[in-house]
Amino acid sequence: MEYNTQREKLKITDYGRNVCKMIAYAKTIEDRAERTKMANIIVDTMAMVDPKAKERTDFRHMLWDHLMMMADFDLDVDCPYEIKREETEALHPKALQYSDSKIHYRHYGRALEGMIEAVAEMPEGEEKSLLAQQIAHTMKRQYLQWNRDSVDDDLIREQLNELSGGRITLPDDFQFRDSKIYLEAMAAANAKKESNSKKKKKKKK
Repeated sequence: MEYNTQREKLKITDYGRNVCKMIAYAKTIEDRAERTKMANIIVDTMAMVDPKAKERTDFRHMLWDHLMMMADFDLDVDCPYEIKREETEALHPKALQYSDSKIHYRHYGRALEGMIEAVAEMPEGEEKSLLAQQIAHTMKRQYLQWNRDSVDDDLIREQLNELSGGRITLPDDFQFRDSKIYLEAMAAANAKKESNSKKKKKKKK
């Protein structure tokens, strides 16, 4: 079991730990085009987690700023905006007000359930399908962090259907990756975080 006190502190808490894990996963994608595609999906997810952001005329630019900041400015993608590190680090986004409603599955967390609800409300189409598939992969990664000994893909499908109220349907040809792939990606992301942390400590010295 992984506890918040054992986890790395979030740079921006508004979007939740699951978005940070999506960013960590994006860094493991070798193909730049696919990595950029994933970055755009993450930005779309961030917009759904914080719907009030759309009230700002520059909300897309702001989301990309936040994405790069959470990625330690180490996400090599085709960004549609010029990201200035000094200006971005000076941002202090307002914390979101979360509902006190009960979390159905604690290992998925409130943020992921919020994403599922937001995607469920989207009209049917390619964008909804891509986000639904990404959520399914994220659910399996979260499940594996909670229980690495046993994971049932059909159970995750059932829980996604339950949490979305039957409004999210994965494509017939959708397949989860082998658990080993998720675990290797998470291990690589954690190793990179540790390496970056050690480099920062050396610079401070």
